[in-house]
Amino acid sequence: MALFVAKRLLMALATVLVVAVLAFLLVHAMPGSPGAVSLGAGASQDAIDQLNQQLGWNDPLFSQFFRWLGDAVQGNLGVSLIDGRSVSADLADRLPVTASLAAGATVLSAILGIALGVTAAVRGGLLDRAIGGFVGLLVALPAFWVGIILVYLLAVQSSVFPATGYVPFEVSPQDWALSLALPVITLAVGGAAFIARQTRASMLEALQQEHIRTLRATATPTWKILYIHALRYASLPIVAGIALQFIGLFGGSVIAEQLFAMPGLGQAVQTSVSTHDAPAVQGVVVIATVVVVAVNLVLELATKFLDPKLRAS
Repeated sequence: MALFVAKRLLMALATVLVVAVLAFLLVHAMPGSPGAVSLGAGASQDAIDQLNQQLGWNDPLFSQFFRWLGDAVQGNLGVSLIDGRSVSADLADRLPVTASLAAGATVLSAILGIALGVTAAVRGGLLDRAIGGFVGLLVALPAFWVGIILVYLLAVQSSVFPATGYVPFEVSPQDWALSLALPVITLAVGGAAFIARQTRASMLEALQQEHIRTLRATATPTWKILYIHALRYASLPIVAGIALQFIGLFGGSVIAEQLFAMPGLGQAVQTSVSTHDAPAVQGVVVIATVVVVAVNLVLELATKFLDPKLRAS
């Protein structure tokens, strides 16, 4: 097991390094230069060239990359070319917002999706078809449309939740939860449908297994057969689907963040790319990659733990 973890950690580090190199090269392929971005359109070419020289933009790419990498390892991702703020500090403020959105939506979609999927697989018949139709409807709904409807019904008409904005947890846990409610529900709708379909298919396969039929023949309680034995057998693809759901939500929360004015990483990506803020772009890409790689690593460890065949290998 220790060797397996060590190999996966090395692969994770290699993946982050490759993405860091690609992000560095893509940033240098962007039009303009740090001096031009920082000083603005009215700056003289001499002033731009002088600032580029100070920033080391004219140094060999090899030297620039390893200088940036050395600082990044120490937690320094540079400063924004737009406002001069530390990129690391800015992303540290934004990361909890996106992480809260993705985690909350993943948990909610997992609960709803597993409940719907298990019910459809176990009950079958008319209820299965009804759930299938409902899930198909959820898949077809665009996230921004769901968000607009929720804002109109639950914020404008009834004032149950705030329409926009984010309150940090340390300021007020209650207001933090309220500010996350609408964007989390918006993001969870499509994810719940995906997980429901995966759960239904996995449970139907699990219920056909020989050991499940044996348990039924020995008068094992139905709840124990369904929620311990069958659900555990079906858990591998479900866990994988939940992990992929988190990754997708973490990287695709731009719509929700824009719609609900949430100061997360998605908003940072849009702003930094549109303004050619190279240090911010690199920082966001690296942080997002680290999160995705970490989730994939946890998924592999969970898969190895849940699958007896893999656990024994």
